[in-house]
Amino acid sequence: MVRIRLTNTRTRRKEEMTPIDASNVRLYLCGPTVYDRAHLGNARPVLVFDVLVRLLRHVYGADAVTYVRNFTDVDDKINAEAQRRKAAGSPLSLEQLIAERTEETVGWYHDDMDAIGAGRPDHEPRATAYVGQMIEMISDLIAKGHAYAAEGHVLFDVRSFPDYGKLSGRSVDDMIAGARVEVAPFKRDPMDFVLWKPSTDDLPGWDSPWGRGRPGWHIECSAMSAALLGPSFDIHGGGIDLQFPHHENEIAQSCCAHPQASFANIWLHNEMLQVEGKKMSKSLGNFFTVRDLLDKGVPGEVIRFVMLSTHYRKPMDWTEAKAREADATLRRWRGLVAGIEPATSPAPAVLEALADDLNTAGAIAALHDLAGQGDAPALLASARMLGLLLPEMGAWTEAGDDAAALIDSLLTARAEARKSRDFARADAIRDGFAAVGVEVKDTPQGPEWSLSTGFDADALAKLAADLGA
Repeated sequence: MVRIRLTNTRTRRKEEMTPIDASNVRLYLCGPTVYDRAHLGNARPVLVFDVLVRLLRHVYGADAVTYVRNFTDVDDKINAEAQRRKAAGSPLSLEQLIAERTEETVGWYHDDMDAIGAGRPDHEPRATAYVGQMIEMISDLIAKGHAYAAEGHVLFDVRSFPDYGKLSGRSVDDMIAGARVEVAPFKRDPMDFVLWKPSTDDLPGWDSPWGRGRPGWHIECSAMSAALLGPSFDIHGGGIDLQFPHHENEIAQSCCAHPQASFANIWLHNEMLQVEGKKMSKSLGNFFTVRDLLDKGVPGEVIRFVMLSTHYRKPMDWTEAKAREADATLRRWRGLVAGIEPATSPAPAVLEALADDLNTAGAIAALHDLAGQGDAPALLASARMLGLLLPEMGAWTEAGDDAAALIDSLLTARAEARKSRDFARADAIRDGFAAVGVEVKDTPQGPEWSLSTGFDADALAKLAADLGA
Protein backbone atom coordinates (compact mmCIF):
# COMPACT_ATOMS: atom_id res chain seq x y z
CA MET A 1 0.00 0.00 0.00
CA VAL A 2 1.15 3.54 -0.77
CA ARG A 3 2.34 5.28 2.40
CA ILE A 4 1.09 8.87 2.52
CA ARG A 5 3.13 11.46 4.40
CA LEU A 6 1.74 14.93 5.15
CA THR A 7 3.15 17.98 6.90
CA ASN A 8 1.23 18.42 10.14
CA THR A 9 1.04 22.10 11.02
CA ARG A 10 0.54 21.25 14.69
CA THR A 11 3.75 19.22 15.03
CA ARG A 12 5.66 21.13 12.33
CA ARG A 13 6.95 17.96 10.74
CA LYS A 14 6.10 15.56 7.97
CA GLU A 15 4.23 12.53 9.34
CA GLU A 16 2.97 9.28 7.93
CA MET A 17 -0.80 9.38 7.79
CA THR A 18 -2.20 6.44 9.72
CA PRO A 19 -6.01 6.53 9.58
CA ILE A 20 -8.02 6.07 12.74
CA ASP A 21 -10.16 3.67 10.70
CA ALA A 22 -8.81 2.65 7.27
CA SER A 23 -12.34 1.75 6.17
CA ASN A 24 -13.52 5.32 6.85
CA VAL A 25 -10.81 7.95 6.39
CA ARG A 26 -12.34 11.25 7.52
CA LEU A 27 -11.37 14.80 6.63
CA TYR A 28 -12.82 18.28 7.07
CA LEU A 29 -12.12 21.43 5.09
CA CYS A 30 -13.31 24.85 6.21
CA GLY A 31 -15.57 26.07 3.42
CA PRO A 32 -16.71 29.52 2.33
CA THR A 33 -18.85 32.16 3.92
CA VAL A 34 -21.47 32.48 1.22
CA TYR A 35 -21.94 36.19 0.72
CA ASP A 36 -20.20 36.67 -2.66
CA ARG A 37 -18.25 34.97 -5.45
CA ALA A 38 -15.25 32.81 -4.51
CA HIS A 39 -11.99 34.61 -5.26
CA LEU A 40 -8.99 32.77 -6.65
CA GLY A 41 -7.43 32.31 -3.22
CA ASN A 42 -10.59 30.54 -2.01
CA ALA A 43 -10.09 27.93 -4.72
CA ARG A 44 -6.63 26.85 -3.56
CA PRO A 45 -7.60 24.81 -0.46
CA VAL A 46 -10.46 23.28 -2.43
CA LEU A 47 -8.04 22.02 -5.09
CA VAL A 48 -5.52 20.82 -2.48
CA PHE A 49 -8.18 18.76 -0.74
CA ASP A 50 -9.62 17.57 -4.05
CA VAL A 51 -6.26 16.01 -4.96
CA LEU A 52 -5.89 14.65 -1.42
CA VAL A 53 -9.31 12.99 -1.61
CA ARG A 54 -8.46 11.48 -5.02
CA LEU A 55 -5.25 10.06 -3.55
CA LEU A 56 -6.96 8.72 -0.42
CA ARG A 57 -9.68 7.03 -2.46
CA HIS A 58 -7.06 5.48 -4.74
CA VAL A 59 -5.16 4.10 -1.72
CA TYR A 60 -7.98 3.13 0.65
CA GLY A 61 -10.92 2.62 -1.70
CA ALA A 62 -13.55 4.77 -3.37
CA ASP A 63 -16.04 4.20 -0.53
CA ALA A 64 -13.53 4.46 2.32
CA VAL A 65 -13.28 8.25 2.51
CA THR A 66 -15.68 10.75 4.08
CA TYR A 67 -15.04 14.34 3.03
CA VAL A 68 -16.86 17.25 4.68
CA ARG A 69 -16.72 20.91 3.59
CA ASN A 70 -19.09 23.37 5.22
CA PHE A 71 -20.95 26.50 4.20
CA THR A 72 -21.07 29.38 6.69
CA ASP A 73 -24.49 30.85 6.00
CA VAL A 74 -24.91 33.07 9.04
CA ASP A 75 -22.60 36.08 8.94
CA ASP A 76 -22.65 39.86 9.23
CA LYS A 77 -21.90 40.33 5.52
CA ILE A 78 -24.80 38.07 4.53
CA ASN A 79 -27.05 40.00 6.91
CA ALA A 80 -25.87 43.32 5.48
CA GLU A 81 -26.70 42.25 1.93
CA ALA A 82 -30.15 41.07 3.00
CA GLN A 83 -30.76 44.39 4.78
CA ARG A 84 -29.62 46.27 1.67
CA ARG A 85 -32.14 44.38 -0.45
CA LYS A 86 -34.85 45.02 2.13
CA ALA A 87 -34.06 48.74 2.11
CA ALA A 88 -34.17 48.69 -1.69
CA GLY A 89 -37.82 47.66 -1.53
CA SER A 90 -37.87 43.86 -1.54
CA PRO A 91 -41.20 42.53 -0.21
CA LEU A 92 -39.46 39.44 1.25
CA SER A 93 -38.76 39.05 4.96
CA LEU A 94 -35.20 39.36 6.22
CA GLU A 95 -35.03 35.59 6.74
CA GLN A 96 -36.25 35.01 3.17
CA LEU A 97 -33.72 37.48 1.80
CA ILE A 98 -30.90 35.76 3.70
CA ALA A 99 -32.03 32.39 2.33
CA GLU A 100 -32.26 33.91 -1.16
CA ARG A 101 -28.69 35.27 -0.95
CA THR A 102 -27.40 31.98 0.47
CA GLU A 103 -28.96 29.90 -2.31
CA GLU A 104 -27.61 32.30 -4.91
CA THR A 105 -24.04 32.23 -3.63
CA VAL A 106 -24.00 28.47 -2.95
CA GLY A 107 -25.07 28.01 -6.57
CA TRP A 108 -22.28 30.29 -7.76
CA TYR A 109 -19.77 28.43 -5.62
CA HIS A 110 -20.81 25.04 -6.99
CA ASP A 111 -20.66 26.29 -10.57
CA ASP A 112 -17.19 27.77 -10.11
CA MET A 113 -15.70 24.80 -8.23
CA ASP A 114 -17.26 22.41 -10.77
CA ALA A 115 -15.60 24.42 -13.54
CA ILE A 116 -12.12 23.83 -12.06
CA GLY A 117 -12.82 20.11 -11.66
CA ALA A 118 -13.27 19.98 -7.88
CA GLY A 119 -15.48 17.07 -6.85
CA ARG A 120 -18.35 17.70 -4.47
CA PRO A 121 -17.70 16.59 -0.86
CA ASP A 122 -19.71 13.79 0.71
CA HIS A 123 -21.33 16.33 3.05
CA GLU A 124 -21.76 20.08 2.68
CA PRO A 125 -23.36 21.13 5.98
CA ARG A 126 -24.77 24.62 6.39
CA ALA A 127 -24.18 26.28 9.73
CA THR A 128 -27.85 27.25 10.16
CA ALA A 129 -28.83 23.56 10.13
CA TYR A 130 -26.57 22.80 13.12
CA VAL A 131 -27.41 25.60 15.55
CA GLY A 132 -28.97 23.07 17.92
CA GLN A 133 -25.70 21.13 18.08
CA MET A 134 -23.80 24.39 18.64
CA ILE A 135 -26.05 25.36 21.57
CA GLU A 136 -25.57 21.88 23.04
CA MET A 137 -21.76 22.12 22.74
CA ILE A 138 -21.71 25.61 24.26
CA SER A 139 -23.83 24.44 27.20
CA ASP A 140 -21.42 21.55 27.74
CA LEU A 141 -18.40 23.90 27.70
CA ILE A 142 -20.07 26.11 30.34
CA ALA A 143 -20.81 23.05 32.49
CA LYS A 144 -17.18 21.93 32.26
CA GLY A 145 -15.87 25.36 33.28
CA HIS A 146 -14.42 26.30 29.88
CA ALA A 147 -16.94 29.00 28.96
CA TYR A 148 -19.03 31.63 30.71
CA ALA A 149 -22.12 33.72 29.97
CA ALA A 150 -21.94 37.51 30.19
CA GLU A 151 -24.45 40.13 29.02
CA GLY A 152 -26.15 37.86 26.49
CA HIS A 153 -22.82 36.59 25.20
CA VAL A 154 -21.06 33.32 25.87
CA LEU A 155 -17.27 33.39 25.74
CA PHE A 156 -14.63 30.68 25.76
CA ASP A 157 -12.11 30.99 28.60
CA VAL A 158 -8.75 30.52 26.84
CA ARG A 159 -6.88 30.27 30.15
CA SER A 160 -8.86 27.09 30.89
CA PHE A 161 -7.11 25.28 28.02
CA PRO A 162 -3.34 25.05 28.67
CA ASP A 163 -2.58 23.98 25.07
CA TYR A 164 -4.09 27.14 23.58
CA GLY A 165 -1.65 28.57 21.04
CA LYS A 166 0.21 25.36 20.18
CA LEU A 167 -1.10 25.26 16.59
CA SER A 168 0.15 28.75 15.84
CA GLY A 169 3.19 28.41 18.10
CA ARG A 170 2.48 31.39 20.36
CA SER A 171 1.63 31.81 24.00
CA VAL A 172 -1.56 33.55 25.06
CA ASP A 173 0.44 36.45 26.49
CA ASP A 174 2.39 36.87 23.24
CA MET A 175 -0.85 36.86 21.29
CA ILE A 176 -2.36 39.53 23.53
CA ALA A 177 0.70 41.71 23.00
CA GLY A 178 0.69 41.37 19.23
CA ALA A 179 -2.92 40.82 18.23
CA ARG A 180 -5.84 43.06 17.55
CA VAL A 181 -8.41 41.67 19.95
CA GLU A 182 -11.94 42.85 20.54
CA VAL A 183 -12.04 44.78 23.81
CA ALA A 184 -15.23 44.24 25.77
CA PRO A 185 -15.90 44.92 29.45
CA PHE A 186 -17.59 41.55 29.94
CA LYS A 187 -14.50 39.56 28.90
CA ARG A 188 -12.45 37.96 31.66
CA ASP A 189 -9.39 37.90 29.38
CA PRO A 190 -8.73 39.90 26.18
CA MET A 191 -8.16 36.66 24.24
CA ASP A 192 -11.47 35.05 25.23
CA PHE A 193 -13.56 34.55 22.10
CA VAL A 194 -17.27 34.54 21.38
CA LEU A 195 -19.25 31.31 21.22
CA TRP A 196 -22.67 33.00 21.23
CA LYS A 197 -23.76 36.61 20.76
CA PRO A 198 -27.12 38.38 21.03
CA SER A 199 -29.19 39.28 17.98
CA THR A 200 -31.33 42.36 17.55
CA ASP A 201 -34.85 42.12 16.15
CA ASP A 202 -33.68 43.04 12.65
CA LEU A 203 -31.11 40.21 12.51
CA PRO A 204 -31.49 36.42 12.35
CA GLY A 205 -31.46 34.69 15.70
CA TRP A 206 -32.27 31.51 17.59
CA ASP A 207 -33.62 30.97 21.09
CA SER A 208 -31.02 29.76 23.56
CA PRO A 209 -30.44 29.53 27.34
CA TRP A 210 -28.64 32.90 27.03
CA GLY A 211 -31.36 34.68 25.10
CA ARG A 212 -32.11 35.12 21.43
CA GLY A 213 -28.88 35.21 19.47
CA ARG A 214 -26.61 33.52 16.95
CA PRO A 215 -23.41 31.47 17.12
CA GLY A 216 -19.89 32.78 16.83
CA TRP A 217 -17.95 31.69 13.77
CA HIS A 218 -15.53 29.27 15.45
CA ILE A 219 -18.11 27.05 17.16
CA GLU A 220 -19.74 26.27 13.81
CA CYS A 221 -16.99 24.01 12.46
CA SER A 222 -16.48 22.27 15.81
CA ALA A 223 -20.15 21.34 16.00
CA MET A 224 -20.48 20.31 12.35
CA SER A 225 -17.31 18.21 12.27
CA ALA A 226 -18.29 16.41 15.48
CA ALA A 227 -21.77 15.70 14.13
CA LEU A 228 -20.58 14.34 10.78
CA LEU A 229 -17.13 12.89 11.49
CA GLY A 230 -17.13 12.27 15.24
CA PRO A 231 -14.99 13.92 17.93
CA SER A 232 -11.80 12.38 16.44
CA PHE A 233 -10.99 12.33 12.73
CA ASP A 234 -7.97 12.21 10.47
CA ILE A 235 -7.35 15.51 8.67
CA HIS A 236 -8.53 19.10 9.06
CA GLY A 237 -7.39 21.90 6.81
CA GLY A 238 -7.78 25.24 5.13
CA GLY A 239 -5.75 28.27 4.13
CA ILE A 240 -2.90 29.38 6.39
CA ASP A 241 -4.93 32.51 7.18
CA LEU A 242 -7.30 30.29 9.19
CA GLN A 243 -4.57 28.87 11.42
CA PHE A 244 -5.18 31.68 13.90
CA PRO A 245 -7.64 32.41 15.29
CA HIS A 246 -10.16 30.09 13.64
CA HIS A 247 -8.39 26.75 13.84
CA GLU A 248 -6.72 27.57 17.14
CA ASN A 249 -10.16 28.28 18.59
CA GLU A 250 -11.66 25.16 17.04
CA ILE A 251 -9.03 23.02 18.74
CA ALA A 252 -9.64 24.67 22.12
CA GLN A 253 -13.41 24.29 22.15
CA SER A 254 -13.44 20.82 20.56
CA CYS A 255 -10.76 19.34 22.83
CA CYS A 256 -12.47 20.80 25.91
CA ALA A 257 -15.87 19.51 24.80
CA HIS A 258 -14.42 16.03 24.05
CA PRO A 259 -11.37 15.65 26.34
CA GLN A 260 -10.93 11.96 25.55
CA ALA A 261 -10.80 12.58 21.80
CA SER A 262 -8.00 13.88 19.58
CA PHE A 263 -10.15 16.14 17.34
CA ALA A 264 -8.01 16.31 14.13
CA ASN A 265 -4.86 14.17 14.00
CA ILE A 266 -3.27 16.10 11.10
CA TRP A 267 -3.64 19.81 10.32
CA LEU A 268 -3.03 20.74 6.68
CA HIS A 269 -2.63 24.40 5.70
CA ASN A 270 -1.95 25.82 2.26
CA GLU A 271 0.00 29.03 1.73
CA MET A 272 -1.48 32.21 0.27
CA LEU A 273 -1.92 33.30 -3.33
CA GLN A 274 -0.22 36.12 -5.21
CA VAL A 275 -0.91 37.71 -8.59
CA GLU A 276 2.07 38.61 -10.79
CA GLY A 277 4.31 38.55 -7.71
CA LYS A 278 2.12 40.75 -5.51
CA LYS A 279 -0.40 40.00 -2.79
CA MET A 280 -3.89 39.86 -4.27
CA SER A 281 -5.92 42.79 -3.00
CA LYS A 282 -8.63 45.14 -4.19
CA SER A 283 -6.44 48.15 -3.41
CA LEU A 284 -3.83 46.95 -5.91
CA GLY A 285 -6.45 46.26 -8.56
CA ASN A 286 -5.33 42.63 -8.91
CA PHE A 287 -8.22 41.03 -7.03
CA PHE A 288 -10.36 38.67 -9.08
CA THR A 289 -12.70 35.77 -8.66
CA VAL A 290 -12.68 32.36 -10.28
CA ARG A 291 -15.66 33.52 -12.33
CA ASP A 292 -13.72 36.57 -13.54
CA LEU A 293 -11.10 34.26 -15.06
CA LEU A 294 -13.68 31.90 -16.53
CA ASP A 295 -15.56 34.82 -18.10
CA LYS A 296 -12.30 36.09 -19.60
CA GLY A 297 -11.99 32.76 -21.39
CA VAL A 298 -9.45 31.08 -19.11
CA PRO A 299 -10.57 27.42 -19.02
CA GLY A 300 -11.18 25.79 -15.65
CA GLU A 301 -8.65 23.08 -16.46
CA VAL A 302 -5.99 25.74 -17.05
CA ILE A 303 -6.78 27.38 -13.68
CA ARG A 304 -6.44 23.97 -12.02
CA PHE A 305 -3.13 23.19 -13.76
CA VAL A 306 -1.56 26.52 -12.80
CA MET A 307 -2.61 26.21 -9.17
CA LEU A 308 -1.39 22.63 -8.83
CA SER A 309 1.96 23.53 -10.39
CA THR A 310 3.09 24.98 -7.04
CA HIS A 311 3.39 22.92 -3.86
CA TYR A 312 0.55 23.75 -1.48
CA ARG A 313 2.94 24.82 1.29
CA LYS A 314 4.53 27.50 -0.90
CA PRO A 315 2.97 30.83 -1.96
CA MET A 316 1.31 30.40 -5.35
CA ASP A 317 1.86 33.15 -7.92
CA TRP A 318 -0.82 33.43 -10.60
CA THR A 319 0.57 34.94 -13.80
CA GLU A 320 -0.73 35.26 -17.33
CA ALA A 321 2.46 33.63 -18.59
CA LYS A 322 1.78 30.54 -16.47
CA ALA A 323 -1.78 30.41 -17.77
CA ARG A 324 -0.54 30.52 -21.39
CA GLU A 325 2.00 27.78 -20.71
CA ALA A 326 -0.63 25.62 -19.01
CA ASP A 327 -3.00 26.15 -21.94
CA ALA A 328 -0.37 25.01 -24.46
CA THR A 329 0.70 22.02 -22.33
CA LEU A 330 -2.83 20.77 -21.82
CA ARG A 331 -3.65 21.09 -25.52
CA ARG A 332 -0.51 19.10 -26.38
CA TRP A 333 -1.28 16.40 -23.81
CA ARG A 334 -4.90 16.13 -24.92
CA GLY A 335 -3.70 15.65 -28.49
CA LEU A 336 -1.32 12.92 -27.30
CA VAL A 337 -4.01 10.95 -25.43
CA ALA A 338 -6.85 11.40 -27.95
CA GLY A 339 -8.56 8.06 -28.52
CA ILE A 340 -6.31 6.31 -25.98
CA GLU A 341 -7.53 4.17 -23.07
CA PRO A 342 -5.82 5.02 -19.76
CA ALA A 343 -3.45 2.63 -18.07
CA THR A 344 -4.91 0.58 -15.23
CA SER A 345 -3.01 2.62 -12.63
CA PRO A 346 -1.17 5.94 -12.41
CA ALA A 347 2.59 5.86 -12.94
CA PRO A 348 4.61 5.09 -9.78
CA ALA A 349 6.49 8.40 -10.04
CA VAL A 350 3.22 10.34 -9.91
CA LEU A 351 1.89 8.37 -6.94
CA GLU A 352 5.21 8.76 -5.11
CA ALA A 353 5.12 12.53 -5.60
CA LEU A 354 1.54 12.85 -4.36
CA ALA A 355 2.17 10.53 -1.40
CA ASP A 356 5.11 12.75 -0.41
CA ASP A 357 3.16 15.62 1.14
CA LEU A 358 0.93 16.15 -1.90
CA ASN A 359 3.80 17.25 -4.13
CA THR A 360 1.61 18.21 -7.08
CA ALA A 361 4.48 20.14 -8.67
CA GLY A 362 6.57 16.96 -8.66
CA ALA A 363 3.64 14.97 -10.03
CA ILE A 364 3.24 17.43 -12.92
CA ALA A 365 6.97 17.16 -13.63
CA ALA A 366 6.46 13.38 -13.86
CA LEU A 367 3.57 13.96 -16.29
CA HIS A 368 5.92 15.98 -18.52
CA ASP A 369 8.33 13.01 -18.48
CA LEU A 370 5.56 10.60 -19.49
CA ALA A 371 4.53 12.90 -22.32
CA GLY A 372 8.12 13.15 -23.48
CA GLN A 373 8.37 9.36 -23.50
CA GLY A 374 5.17 9.15 -25.52
CA ASP A 375 3.54 6.92 -22.88
CA ALA A 376 0.01 8.13 -23.54
CA PRO A 377 -1.87 5.49 -21.46
CA ALA A 378 0.25 6.22 -18.35
CA LEU A 379 0.02 9.96 -18.97
CA LEU A 380 -3.77 9.80 -19.11
CA ALA A 381 -4.19 7.64 -15.99
CA SER A 382 -1.68 9.74 -14.05
CA ALA A 383 -3.11 13.10 -15.10
CA ARG A 384 -6.57 11.99 -14.00
CA MET A 385 -5.19 11.40 -10.49
CA LEU A 386 -4.68 15.16 -10.41
CA GLY A 387 -8.10 15.87 -11.96
CA LEU A 388 -6.56 16.71 -15.34
CA LEU A 389 -7.39 15.39 -18.83
CA LEU A 390 -10.81 14.24 -17.63
CA PRO A 391 -13.38 13.98 -20.46
CA GLU A 392 -15.74 16.47 -18.80
CA MET A 393 -12.94 19.06 -18.57
CA GLY A 394 -11.90 19.01 -22.21
CA ALA A 395 -14.63 20.86 -24.09
CA TRP A 396 -12.50 24.02 -24.16
CA THR A 397 -10.03 22.40 -26.59
CA GLU A 398 -12.75 21.39 -29.04
CA ALA A 399 -14.46 23.49 -31.68
CA GLY A 400 -18.23 23.50 -31.67
CA ASP A 401 -20.16 22.49 -34.78
CA ASP A 402 -20.42 26.12 -35.98
CA ALA A 403 -16.68 26.75 -35.59
CA ALA A 404 -15.80 23.44 -37.26
CA ALA A 405 -18.04 24.30 -40.21
CA LEU A 406 -16.38 27.73 -40.57
CA ILE A 407 -12.91 26.18 -40.48
CA ASP A 408 -13.85 23.60 -43.12
CA SER A 409 -15.35 26.37 -45.27
CA LEU A 410 -12.16 28.43 -45.00
CA LEU A 411 -10.03 25.40 -45.85
CA THR A 412 -12.16 24.82 -48.95
CA ALA A 413 -11.76 28.47 -49.91
CA ARG A 414 -7.99 28.21 -49.41
CA ALA A 415 -7.81 25.12 -51.63
CA GLU A 416 -9.82 26.90 -54.35
CA ALA A 417 -7.57 29.98 -54.10
CA ARG A 418 -4.47 27.85 -54.50
CA LYS A 419 -5.99 26.04 -57.46
CA SER A 420 -6.76 29.34 -59.18
CA ARG A 421 -3.30 30.65 -58.20
CA ASP A 422 -4.83 33.39 -56.04
CA PHE A 423 -1.96 33.16 -53.58
CA ALA A 424 -2.83 36.45 -51.89
CA ARG A 425 -6.19 35.05 -50.81
CA ALA A 426 -4.67 31.71 -49.80
CA ASP A 427 -2.05 33.53 -47.68
CA ALA A 428 -4.75 35.73 -46.11
CA ILE A 429 -6.64 32.62 -45.01
CA ARG A 430 -3.43 31.04 -43.68
CA ASP A 431 -2.51 34.15 -41.72
CA GLY A 432 -6.09 34.51 -40.51
CA PHE A 433 -6.06 31.01 -39.09
CA ALA A 434 -2.91 31.79 -37.12
CA ALA A 435 -4.40 35.02 -35.80
CA VAL A 436 -7.59 33.39 -34.46
CA GLY A 437 -5.88 30.36 -32.90
CA VAL A 438 -6.38 27.61 -35.50
CA GLU A 439 -3.36 25.48 -36.40
CA VAL A 440 -3.41 23.85 -39.83
CA LYS A 441 -1.05 21.09 -40.96
CA ASP A 442 -1.03 19.98 -44.61
CA THR A 443 -0.64 16.21 -44.98
CA PRO A 444 -0.77 13.84 -47.96
CA GLN A 445 -4.28 12.93 -46.82
CA GLY A 446 -5.36 16.57 -46.76
CA PRO A 447 -5.25 19.42 -44.23
CA GLU A 448 -5.58 18.63 -40.52
CA TRP A 449 -6.48 21.33 -38.03
CA SER A 450 -6.55 21.84 -34.27
CA LEU A 451 -7.26 24.71 -31.90
CA SER A 452 -4.27 26.41 -30.33
CA THR A 453 -3.80 28.66 -27.31
CA GLY A 454 -6.05 31.71 -27.52
CA PHE A 455 -8.60 30.32 -29.97
CA ASP A 456 -11.24 33.00 -30.55
CA ALA A 457 -14.53 31.80 -32.02
CA ASP A 458 -15.80 35.35 -32.61
CA ALA A 459 -12.62 36.27 -34.49
CA LEU A 460 -12.99 33.12 -36.59
CA ALA A 461 -16.54 34.11 -37.57
CA LYS A 462 -15.32 37.61 -38.52
CA LEU A 463 -12.49 36.12 -40.59
CA ALA A 464 -14.92 33.93 -42.52
CA ALA A 465 -17.25 36.88 -43.10
CA ASP A 466 -14.40 39.17 -44.25
CA LEU A 467 -13.09 36.59 -46.68
CA GLY A 468 -16.53 35.56 -47.91
CA ALA A 469 -16.00 31.93 -46.96
